[in-house]
Amino acid sequence: MPDAPNGSESMNQDELLARLNGIEWNDFECKRAQRGVPEDAYKTVSAFANTAGGWLVFGVSEVNGQLEVTGVEEPDKVQNDFLAVLRGGQKLNRVIAVAAHRFEIDGKHVFAFHVPESSRSEKPVYLKGDPRQSYLRRGAGDEQFTQSELERFLRDAAQDRYDGIALADIPVEQCFDEATIKWYQAQFARRNPEHVEITDSISFLLNWNFVVELYGKMLPTRAGVLLFGTGRYVRQILPRPVLDYQRIDTAFDQWSAEQRWHDRYVFEENIFQTWQGLVSRYMRVAEHPFSLDPATLRRNDDPPDYVAFREAAINLLIHQDYGDHGRKASIKLFTDRTVFWNPGDAFATEAELLDPTEKEVRNPAIVKAFRRIGLSDQAGTGIRAIFRNWHDLGRTPPLLNNDKARKEFELVLINKPLVTDAMRRFRQTLGTHLTPEQADALALALSLPEGEPLSLTAIRCLGISTTQQASAVADHLVRQQLLDQLSATQFQPRDAIRQRFAQQAEVLPKDQVGTKLGLSGDQVRTKLGLSAEQSIVLAQMADEHDIATLMQWVGRSNRSKFREAVLAPLLALELVAMTIPDKPNSSKQRYRLTEQGKALRDEVCE
Repeated sequence: MPDAPNGSESMNQDELLARLNGIEWNDFECKRAQRGVPEDAYKTVSAFANTAGGWLVFGVSEVNGQLEVTGVEEPDKVQNDFLAVLRGGQKLNRVIAVAAHRFEIDGKHVFAFHVPESSRSEKPVYLKGDPRQSYLRRGAGDEQFTQSELERFLRDAAQDRYDGIALADIPVEQCFDEATIKWYQAQFARRNPEHVEITDSISFLLNWNFVVELYGKMLPTRAGVLLFGTGRYVRQILPRPVLDYQRIDTAFDQWSAEQRWHDRYVFEENIFQTWQGLVSRYMRVAEHPFSLDPATLRRNDDPPDYVAFREAAINLLIHQDYGDHGRKASIKLFTDRTVFWNPGDAFATEAELLDPTEKEVRNPAIVKAFRRIGLSDQAGTGIRAIFRNWHDLGRTPPLLNNDKARKEFELVLINKPLVTDAMRRFRQTLGTHLTPEQADALALALSLPEGEPLSLTAIRCLGISTTQQASAVADHLVRQQLLDQLSATQFQPRDAIRQRFAQQAEVLPKDQVGTKLGLSGDQVRTKLGLSAEQSIVLAQMADEHDIATLMQWVGRSNRSKFREAVLAPLLALELVAMTIPDKPNSSKQRYRLTEQGKALRDEVCE
């Protein structure tokens, strides 16, 4: 999750030149503007304001595929004309306040204007009084809104929130599912004992504005029907599923859209029934058997793997755009990751999502309904909880894609360790002490594809609370000559460090086993009659270990398949034993070598 380079409204000359030596990014557009403001500059202003902001540079041209400083010949006129139009509110429907920077490069005048992202209520920004002349920034180009995109922006900009609108054509006495209301009332009473109990269903919903009284008539709100409605009325106002759940028993990189899923359920019930059904399905594939608090559907011990899934799933249900009838939310469980996809972007930036402050939300009535019964954490902390708990598991930080152009939101939980054995060995060769935060930041930087920078926001994803603390971590790594600083917010591993790590990483776990045993992987399998993965477990088991550790040794992520293919044969051969044999599914279960297992290991190690 890189920092958007336009996160700051300032740019110095060195940063500008660094941009010019690259390519036109999605937040960076250059115009010749030699003697006047080009007409298409205002399309770019619209696009930046409607998307995530960006930099518009005058006095730079593309020559033979390269950006070259050509200069603005009448700088005062060009700047004044441009700013006057933006402040006039005539060509554009909003006054746009840009930050202007003027540079002189090789005697040529260059302007860099930072166009900020407009707020939800001020979008879309369009030209000539015509909302159809609204533009989005995609890649390095400006694209005119489609009709469906315009409708999404107008819906989000409305003063009356979509989920709070009363529905005059839905009969209040027929549309609600009584079982869902009773379930919610029970959870509410348990969570809020100070409130006077309201037993009558309609009176209860009226008290919390899921039913409203207008002109002497009781009307359900859209949130009321989506949360508590019967399937018939949910489908009447939402002619697409609430959620498409798919379990795909293969790795993400090995899967194609043509392949069939292994388990699928399309939820078309109300949101609370969808949540209950989703938890039921998750429990079938959860890494640890667990019990739930019946009041909140939370795990009693709240271990990190369920916390992350719960918060991500609830985030999907409460923040999606229920007015978007052409796209449906989805959860795809692969063997190495879980992908949550939503129609509807977050109004906050990715960096702001990590701050512990309350954010503006798309569906305030639905959000409050979940929070009243403890199904969503304190306002503004859901995304933070996901990242914190995923980090507690020692896994690579989740990926966030908050696409403001397409108005979609994707969160990916990657079941991959952040610190590998190769990284641990490499750190021992550095000759410098690193705190856990600094070590994790270095590991993350080296895990990124070459050329992809490490951002301060990405460092914050490692459980670091503030941008200032993330900056201190990065600064220390720069001083230790482990990272190079590219800009105020972006860093990358030094070439020499990346090369050293690549050499270290060439020693794979199977090679480690071969070295320890004095045998190759094939020889180990021959001598013990075991698979390579079973040989790795046998060789590395020196103490009592939980199943997650054993899985990490062999790079497995699917617990059921690991048990079947690797662990069960070792138990059957009495090479490995459980520490709690009478409770095989205990969360405290550990595994150890038997005397026979130790003897076989030692025999091969000779």
